[in-house]
Amino acid sequence: MLEWPDDQNTAKGLIAGPAGDLEVDVDLPTNSARGVVVICHPHPQQGGTKDNKVVFMLGRAATQAGFAAVRFNFRGIGKSQGEYDAGVGEVDDVRAVRQWALQASGLTLAALAGFSFGSAAALRSAVNEPVDKLITVGFPAAYFDTVPRPAGRWLAVFGDADDVIDVQASIAAVSELDPAVDVQILEHAGHFLHGRLTELRKHAVAFLQD
Repeated sequence: MLEWPDDQNTAKGLIAGPAGDLEVDVDLPTNSARGVVVICHPHPQQGGTKDNKVVFMLGRAATQAGFAAVRFNFRGIGKSQGEYDAGVGEVDDVRAVRQWALQASGLTLAALAGFSFGSAAALRSAVNEPVDKLITVGFPAAYFDTVPRPAGRWLAVFGDADDVIDVQASIAAVSELDPAVDVQILEHAGHFLHGRLTELRKHAVAFLQD
């Protein structure tokens, strides 16, 4: 099973999950990590994996900000065992990964992050077990009857030309929350932020370092 990397900057392997093994990648910053950022990928039934470009860029932002980045495949994706569970069991996957990362590293959880489906899973996890910071990209408010507001700070990044989610309804739902969410809107950017990933990284680094 996967062990936390010591003398190298990256490690890949399997950890025990609630529905079988989960495939995990760990990327460390150049200097000693200040904490852990766990990152959740987009919809498993729509090609989402831990290697998605937005997820990968969130990982780069985490390491640039001085944190360990932990990306993983939800159940049924890649080498992760189990089957898709409509977002319910996937929250259990998040919990297993965050617990493993903290126990294996001895660090604290600095943030949860997620893209699209993964942002909903990260939010649900943050509601169940609070975290200091939450980053969502392309958050689909339609996944919730009422969008919850977990404790901690929340950065929500949207592309205003997103044609995958109802972006205006999602922006409105998040903007109405109290305490206020840090909403960043990338003009003319689509759901996958093609050509705008550097802007995403800068927003995420600034938020994590603040």
